[in-house]
Amino acid sequence: MKFNIHGKNIDVTDAIKDYVESKIGRLDKYFKDDVLECTVNLRVRGKDQIVEVTIPANRIVLRAEEKHNDLYAAIDLVSDKLERQIRKNKTKARKNLKQTIVFNDFDVDASEDVDDSIVKRKVIDTKPMSEEEAILQMELIGHDFFLFKNDKTNAFCVVYKRKDKGYGVLEAK
Repeated sequence: MKFNIHGKNIDVTDAIKDYVESKIGRLDKYFKDDVLECTVNLRVRGKDQIVEVTIPANRIVLRAEEKHNDLYAAIDLVSDKLERQIRKNKTKARKNLKQTIVFNDFDVDASEDVDDSIVKRKVIDTKPMSEEEAILQMELIGHDFFLFKNDKTNAFCVVYKRKDKGYGVLEAK
């Protein structure tokens, strides 16, 4: 695995690089292809040390982000999160043979049992509204996301809260 390690508001020392490469590098055992590039972004916001890792594999992208007061602890947490993601996705793929092709990049023994059943279903009426009105509606109901029909584009959109306290919009084509 090749590593691209970048720091924002932090000096990336050789010790930090070595630690990242050893912790994230242990995920190599799950990949059949060793030519994958792993992008690691390290940043500091207040007291929080934030580690963001992105690994683009064939047809899927693994991404995890963790924050902690200690940088090395955040690296450990993000590595564990990625490993759980790989195991969970491989297990789901084995349950549904149609998806096995998507996860061919992984070499995992999927002995874990994952409960992926739908526990609730809602039908909602959407009315055309602006993004600002959708954000207001989302805040009023106390959710992290809100589905609406954009009054300008007439497309279905989802507005959501980001971890950095901003908002994001997903628009369907």
